[in-house]
Amino acid sequence: QVQLVESGGGSVQSGGSLRLSCAVSGRSFSIYTMGWYRQAPGNQRELVATITSRKDTNYADSVKGRFTISRDNAKNTAYLQMNSLKPEDTAVYYCKASLYVNYYWGQGTQVTVSS
Repeated sequence: QVQLVESGGGSVQSGGSLRLSCAVSGRSFSIYTMGWYRQAPGNQRELVATITSRKDTNYADSVKGRFTISRDNAKNTAYLQMNSLKPEDTAVYYCKASLYVNYYWGQGTQVTVSS
């Protein structure tokens, strides 16, 4: 069974930074595509960034140049470094692990950015 646990959320002022972590239990972390998604109140869940097993990355236009996704296969952990945070980045951030048709979600971590 694969379990994902996010951490690192919190409250910051506009322009601040946070680093989210997603620890993954189970085997074969290195072959999963890892992704970060977010959901603000009243909105659908949206893609923030993904990183493949080969460490190819993809970002939503709204976070390009501000957020960086990375992974440490030795620690079974994915990260999302968020800089220059804006109030519109406020949301619950979820981690997702994908492999072929299988996928797993974490429980989410709240990020609140005040102006």
